[in-house]
Amino acid sequence: MKEESIKLPLREEIPEKLTWDLTLIFKNDGECEKELKNIDTQIAEVATYKGLLSKSDSAFLEALKTILKFERRMERLFVYANLKNDQDTSNKYYQGLIARARQLYAKVGASVSWFEPELLELPADRLEEYLVQNTELAKYRHLIEKITSQRKHILSMKEEELLAGATDIFSTAENFFGVLNNSDLKFPEVRDAQNNLIQLSHGNYGKLLENPQRSVRQAAFEGMYHVYQQFQSTFALSLSSHVHTHNFLAQKRHYTDARSASLAKNEIPVSVYDTLVERVHHHLSLLHRYVALRKKILKIDQVHMYDLYTPITKVPSKIYSYEESQKIAVKALNILGDDYTAKVKEAFKSRWIDVVENKGKRSGAYSSGMYDTAPYILLNWQNNLESLFTLVHEMGHSMHSYASNTNQDYHYSDYSIFVAEIASTTNENLLTQYLLDNTSDPQLKAYILNHYLDGFKGTVFRQTQFAEFEQWIHEQDAGQKALTAKEMNEYYMSLNEHYYGSDIFNDPEIAFEWERIPHFYYDFYVYQYATGFAAASALAQKIITQGPKDYLAFLRAGSSDFPIEIIKKAGVDMTKEAYLDSAFDLFEKRLSELEALVLN
Repeated sequence: MKEESIKLPLREEIPEKLTWDLTLIFKNDGECEKELKNIDTQIAEVATYKGLLSKSDSAFLEALKTILKFERRMERLFVYANLKNDQDTSNKYYQGLIARARQLYAKVGASVSWFEPELLELPADRLEEYLVQNTELAKYRHLIEKITSQRKHILSMKEEELLAGATDIFSTAENFFGVLNNSDLKFPEVRDAQNNLIQLSHGNYGKLLENPQRSVRQAAFEGMYHVYQQFQSTFALSLSSHVHTHNFLAQKRHYTDARSASLAKNEIPVSVYDTLVERVHHHLSLLHRYVALRKKILKIDQVHMYDLYTPITKVPSKIYSYEESQKIAVKALNILGDDYTAKVKEAFKSRWIDVVENKGKRSGAYSSGMYDTAPYILLNWQNNLESLFTLVHEMGHSMHSYASNTNQDYHYSDYSIFVAEIASTTNENLLTQYLLDNTSDPQLKAYILNHYLDGFKGTVFRQTQFAEFEQWIHEQDAGQKALTAKEMNEYYMSLNEHYYGSDIFNDPEIAFEWERIPHFYYDFYVYQYATGFAAASALAQKIITQGPKDYLAFLRAGSSDFPIEIIKKAGVDMTKEAYLDSAFDLFEKRLSELEALVLN
């Protein structure tokens, strides 16, 4: 008799209480379709303001408000289409809806592209006169100053309109990667610890790598990368095309390089990026020490890449169910105050969260939403400690969004990407401290310490490794050097060897890891995981010792100031290296605690 494997449930088989309620955005798909058509037919209204910015402060204000109105409506529609598509990427209707939403987004962008060039043609003294005379317009001062600060990088009106209209084209590589990676790849079946055949997927891959049985970890690792190896040339073409687009746009906008262009959007000095890489290199001995500890505890001759995620201490018998994890999350975050935890409870109660994995669902986890929607969370729950940490992490994003949306006007509500990972990782740090403070069991404490060290490894060391790779592929393309799968594989392997040291066995499969990292399509995003985690480490300690007042003010600030200044007011200066060294000090402290618990 043929053995049956464990299959993922279909979307319609998931209990409603474990799905997000998108009727809070649009009552149904028909209402969304109607709004899509309305925006398409009404967007021409924006063009009526073209050429009027120099006429009067009132004309300037009306033009700005009209543009923001359409961007706001478009953003709401796009969030709905994106969430619907991600809940089942194999659904043809939602594939079409997100494609049409992207096209309309590009059309809206093209229709408003004249605004910035025309704004920059206004003499500085005339613009200042507008802001002084018109108190309502003055509310947009920081928004306007962000535009004028990039004066030399804004092109002519016709050029801006051309680039804006091509937004959907520029996103082709990223969209292609998303469909291929999330929908079209077919992974093999592997055997779990009970010898059951299960379908390997993005969602359960991480859990399988945590499995204490080495053969399970190895099978998942090799099974995953066997698939990626077959498509390495396709993924290389996709990523190299995306990188080439970044470099093209940076060159046309007169930036030194793509990295400078990306960081300039948020007024982040390139030195912040370089300092991160330098301090991580300085502290790589800590990562090597951690790998050596794994080797001793696991009692293996070589640490393979698939040995880096399994707990090196006794795994708690407790299952972290979604229901129990909600209670733990509330207790851990209680230090942030009653108002904060009340909103966390509302997120659970009001179905802001899509909890479990289903066939076709996008892998991973994220928080998404906008000013007029709930701050939704996508999860792929696996009943383990990592899922609890992921829940608290994404809740940090969502509560940041909620605080910003409810305390800022629309145009200042969308906080900078640079600070986006700080709230989420602050929550992770608070959860770690809560768990350590509330257990006297040395085995459980060792498990939690190991989880923290794993998280640090994955967030600071690993993301900085990604940041180096991302910078390298952009430099290769800018230098008109080959950027095929062969070159990417070789460089990625050498970088991996450098980071993990002599105690690691660099399995040949790891050379293909770059293929499955979606963040390489996010335009120099990954370094911010590392800087954000380090800043969060400092903030968490401040919350514990001094209370959450300054931190909560940070959450409410949105984009009302430049991100470096916003986080500085909360007590962390990210232009200095001290916050990074402080994070490494905490890593070393907890590494020493783990060594004392398990080696004595």
